[in-house]
Amino acid sequence: MKFVAVTSCPTGIAHTYMAAEALEQAAKAAGHEMTVETQGAAGSAPLDAARIAEADAVVFAADVDVRDRERFAGKPTVTAGVKAAINDGAGLIAQAVKAAEDGTAPAAPSAPGPELASKVDGSAGVGTRLRQWLMTGVSYMIPFVAAGGILIALSFLIGGPEVAAKVGGGDFQGVTYPGIENVSDLMSQAGIAGVLFKIGSLAFEMLVPILSGFIAFGMADRPGIAPGVVGGLLATATGAGFLGGLVSGLLAGAVTLGLKKLKVPRGVAGVMPVVVIPLVSTLVVGFLMVVVVGEPIAAAQTGLSNWLSGLSGGSAWVLGALLGLMMAFDMGGPVNKVAYTFGLAALASGNYVIMAAVMAAGMTPPLGLALATLVRRNRFTPAERQAGQAGWLLGLSFITEGAIPFAAGDPFRIIPSLMVGSATTGALVAAFGATSPAPHGGIWVVGLIGNPLLFLLAVAIGTLVTCGCVLLAKSIGRDRAPAAATPETSTQAVAA
Repeated sequence: MKFVAVTSCPTGIAHTYMAAEALEQAAKAAGHEMTVETQGAAGSAPLDAARIAEADAVVFAADVDVRDRERFAGKPTVTAGVKAAINDGAGLIAQAVKAAEDGTAPAAPSAPGPELASKVDGSAGVGTRLRQWLMTGVSYMIPFVAAGGILIALSFLIGGPEVAAKVGGGDFQGVTYPGIENVSDLMSQAGIAGVLFKIGSLAFEMLVPILSGFIAFGMADRPGIAPGVVGGLLATATGAGFLGGLVSGLLAGAVTLGLKKLKVPRGVAGVMPVVVIPLVSTLVVGFLMVVVVGEPIAAAQTGLSNWLSGLSGGSAWVLGALLGLMMAFDMGGPVNKVAYTFGLAALASGNYVIMAAVMAAGMTPPLGLALATLVRRNRFTPAERQAGQAGWLLGLSFITEGAIPFAAGDPFRIIPSLMVGSATTGALVAAFGATSPAPHGGIWVVGLIGNPLLFLLAVAIGTLVTCGCVLLAKSIGRDRAPAAATPETSTQAVAA
């Protein structure tokens, strides 16, 4: 049979493409053709209309709205989340075959999905929705942080740490710099390093406004963006920083939701989303941030920044270990994202050790599993050994999700092993005092990392610890190797 699929996750980075690969491999193994459209962070190449027309069924593996879904109207459809495709691609292909044979579950026509999407389940509980609102903001914020952080790190690498004082003004090692007010003078007075620093700084300054704006968007859709962004800008202006951005985003979303529910005359309804809602919501949120909540949150933000900046020696390794545990617990899930967001908050406050610990701890799970598949191949199924080959690149690139295929099949052995390895790495990085001004990139930004050899040593030790723990756990309760069984029994053994 011929199938088409669309994969999409909130961040549009790892899960989107891992789900696509899993579906393609599962279809090929079953003797079918599969063409996948990945609606990821880098955009998407739409499926050819002829390919859709000849498809026997459609698979939607998406955690956000599928854009232009009406293209698939009338086709038998299977709908699932991206993790279902990653963990059980063969199962989704089997469902697609059944749907095609039965001619059931036609795709309902719908209007084109919004350009902007959020992973918010309106039927979920308050706690779940709160987490989803926050993760929506983080998802849209990460590209700004990554671009700005890496550009700033490159400027330091080229022009030295004094480039910040040259561009922004201030003292550095006894020399006072007046700063550069005219942007057009950057190249002549501070060189390429100064240009990179200025661009990176501007991108990095968008961290809080974008976080705030898209938290509000997750709550109230597009009308929440304007008051959310303005609230985030005011959070920055009042010194409330990252914490202020969280609060202003929630405030903007709540105020906008309340305004959207107002019953107004038909003649006024037309101007509500264009004039009234953005005007009133921006005024209310701005007033609250300036007069009521900005100063207390600024005090809390200052306390957090001082605490992070003061961490050293004995206290730093404890925090590094805790963040390592969180990074490995769900490998790209909510707990992992909380740890990563904490690293971003530390980065924004000038503490680069925490970000280094978070990144290193996120690298070790795929690396440790990849090593384990080489050391004891007979403990892993052919599919896991193949995933291990990809794990080297994923781990080196700080894509923790590369460990998901292993954890999905054997969570009670794999997840604790990964947590031990990542905690070891995080603790060592913090104890070594390694730093990372870049919020992402893994091994590819090692030139920007402070104490790079110690950073790499911590990653290597964590990889070995992860590998050892995985192999030890795999030896418990195993009388025979899964590789000796048939593919069907291998899957059952791993699931057990």
